[in-house]
Amino acid sequence: MKLAQLTLDLAARLRDKRVLIVGDVMLDQYLCGDADRISPEAPVPVIRLEQERYYLGGAGNVARNVTALGGKASLVGIAGDDDAGHRIQSLLQQEAINAYLPLRPGRVTTLKTRVLARNQQMLRLDREHPCPLKPEEERLLLEHLAPMAEEHETLVLSDYGKGLISPSFMEVLREMLASLPRPPLLLVDPRPQHIPLYRGSFLLTPNQKESADAVRLAAGTQGEILAAGRAVLAHSGVRHLLMTLGSQGMALFLSTGEVWCIPTSAQAVFDVSGAGDTVIGTAALGLAAGMPLLPTCMLANFAAGIVVAKVGTATVTPEELVNAVMTWPVPELEKWA
Repeated sequence: MKLAQLTLDLAARLRDKRVLIVGDVMLDQYLCGDADRISPEAPVPVIRLEQERYYLGGAGNVARNVTALGGKASLVGIAGDDDAGHRIQSLLQQEAINAYLPLRPGRVTTLKTRVLARNQQMLRLDREHPCPLKPEEERLLLEHLAPMAEEHETLVLSDYGKGLISPSFMEVLREMLASLPRPPLLLVDPRPQHIPLYRGSFLLTPNQKESADAVRLAAGTQGEILAAGRAVLAHSGVRHLLMTLGSQGMALFLSTGEVWCIPTSAQAVFDVSGAGDTVIGTAALGLAAGMPLLPTCMLANFAAGIVVAKVGTATVTPEELVNAVMTWPVPELEKWA
């Protein structure tokens, strides 16, 4: 069956498929304006602020992508009892995302502020204080997560290294999933330092740099990418690996030993912010709809090609995805191994 026909058949089935997302929730702030002069105080542009926008970031952006494609996202995370945390809760309600997000006093919600002039990013400011979950916070999240896991086909771990994912959290989560008659497929957007924690997961989706950092190998040439990807698989104990390669597309490492290169579908690139969230969100939704892994990754490749052509933390609509599959050149798969 041709990819277009398979994808379009499944695109209609994405609606109402459920994806559970667990991880680090953040707030993305965009300060947008124009810059037409240089400051007399320092050799920097003066930006005349015209607009301020807020979006769900991190695990919240994964949930946002699932919802935009017609799926139903459930989100479990934690935030601080501060302005950013309250704004996140408001955005979750606006996006119709079912969320368990307790706001904890003393915890600082990660806030990423991007300053744009004429749609060009000039500066990024991060306010964050990553810290591990307290024992009672970890218990609360896992207790809430337990009954939700058996109601979903796929579970995404969005690990931005802000403190939610830890050895103790993953140990309890694995035991919980193993006890279920039909555990959800576990997909992980990883931190390199946490790679060993994800053993047993169905799919890992690191980018090129994260893969290289995880195993301390180069990942520039095709041969280096193959070596690094195989090392990540061996080191992590996961079943499959989808390594995103920027302008080169993606490399899918299967448990059978096959490696498929999926060339990029992007027609233009303006902003790569949140593209990894789009990839794993689309992949989780496709798998929840019963789509085979390789076509699922091709679908995620199309979705990523759409969002990088937009400015800011963006999502994809079903109409945009269908249009891309129907009208863009179908990437010619290359079997690397």
